[in-house]
Amino acid sequence: MRIWLNKNFGVSKSEFNGLLFLVFIIIVIKATPIIYGYYQPISNDGSDLLAQIQKITITDQAYANTIRDRIENSNPEKTVKLFKFNPNTLDAQGWQTLGLSPKQAQSIMNYTAKGGKFYKAEDLQKMYTISPEMYKKILPYVNIPDQRINVSRKYTPFNKKEYAKKTLGTVDINKADSAQLDEIKGIGGTFALRIIKYRERLGGFYKKEQLLEVYGLDSNKYAEIKDQIEISNAPLKTININTATFNDLKRNPYLSYKQINAIIQYRKQHGNYASPSDLKKIIILNQQVIDKIAPYISF
Repeated sequence: MRIWLNKNFGVSKSEFNGLLFLVFIIIVIKATPIIYGYYQPISNDGSDLLAQIQKITITDQAYANTIRDRIENSNPEKTVKLFKFNPNTLDAQGWQTLGLSPKQAQSIMNYTAKGGKFYKAEDLQKMYTISPEMYKKILPYVNIPDQRINVSRKYTPFNKKEYAKKTLGTVDINKADSAQLDEIKGIGGTFALRIIKYRERLGGFYKKEQLLEVYGLDSNKYAEIKDQIEISNAPLKTININTATFNDLKRNPYLSYKQINAIIQYRKQHGNYASPSDLKKIIILNQQVIDKIAPYISF
């Protein structure tokens, strides 16, 4: 056989011996259970085997009954008594008398303590602690008095408050404070503060129409208030244009940064200004701007 294997599969002598050893081990493993079963005597079941099984079953059942009796005896059922009751006023002991456990009764007490209320018997179904069977049993005994809400209220007529009307006087917008400006019909606290802030930035008003430059004060609002205001002859705050710095001039709302720089540079190159007409020599200053700033500059 070794020659045949060597001829067809190229098996050497050592490989052939290893193959024989492997086959031997497989045969031994397969034969061992058969030999063991042949020589091991089969034990016959005793005649009382069934009786022993029945005895074990009976013992286990008796043990289970004992455990169940212990549990039932440890939690003896209280005497259940059904009676007419109002679920909104019944205490925990009353709920337990109806058949609920202490935990279930406390759950209902917590609900009512937090403001929960039963308006009709069917509301008891909302309580998860009350089973459908318990609900059916206690439903005939629920007694909730009528809880009509008293909607009759004493009617108190609305008293319309009379607000003091603003008097149509005249206010000097160069001297008035915020309270005095608020007295002008059509001017509230917000506009009063804006007018004062703009007045301080300008140095005072020299004509009423300057109010149109206040943020939010349009022509309609101006037409409403123009007859209630006046401008006194109080002197305006002026700036000497020949000594003013950039920060001094930037306060004036009529001048842009480029125009301020042009005024200062022209002054450095050509000397001091003698009159507003000298400002016309600055190309980026038109007559309209010069007329606006003229009341606020000095030479």
